[in-house]
Amino acid sequence: MPKGYWIPHIDVDDPEGYKAYMAATPDVHRKYGGRALVRGGTFELMEGRARSRHVVREFPDYTAALACYRSPEYQRAKPLRLPHSAIDFLIIEGHEGAQPSPLPFPPPQAGEGRVGAPASDARKGYWIAHIDVTEPEGYKAYMVADMAPIGTHGGRFLVRGGKHEVVEGSVRSRSVVIEFPSYAAALACYRSEGYQAAAAHRKDRAEFDLIIAEGYDGPQY
Repeated sequence: MPKGYWIPHIDVDDPEGYKAYMAATPDVHRKYGGRALVRGGTFELMEGRARSRHVVREFPDYTAALACYRSPEYQRAKPLRLPHSAIDFLIIEGHEGAQPSPLPFPPPQAGEGRVGAPASDARKGYWIAHIDVTEPEGYKAYMVADMAPIGTHGGRFLVRGGKHEVVEGSVRSRSVVIEFPSYAAALACYRSEGYQAAAAHRKDRAEFDLIIAEGYDGPQY
């Protein structure tokens, strides 16, 4: 069964006021099996636009992700953040289809420093993309071409389109989340010649908002 994901993007106007919301949510996340993969932290905006704080939270399935949001416990916590932040909030079903073929970690390309295989304790890295596809037939070539560079850098799709609900704010019509062994690997994949050649296939065929975020390894609850 595919996982479910919360993907909220937030601008926090009052950090002190926002803390009450953060303190009110761990119990409901625990109840529904929600686990933070990204929770604030380091990120780089690669394309398009983005808010200043990003979260990816994984649930056992899409039903659990929706149920957590709609639960009385979460709905009691939600008003604690409303005066202190603006949010775009997506709940989406995970990907169970084809994955890139994993390959040995690549040697550096011309002009790149060597990233090397990630340390065993490295935080993971994540691509979080929201896309409006304007030429679906032309976009298909990109979806084929991006698999090799993503696989070479150890990436796997957590989300790749699919069933979703925008519960607050607005998000583009298609969303993708890719997990990499490390933040460095996620950045190296995007900057690689292989990925940039693949990305050329989507030029003028889609509008992209893409961030690369460092994973979260702190306490879950």
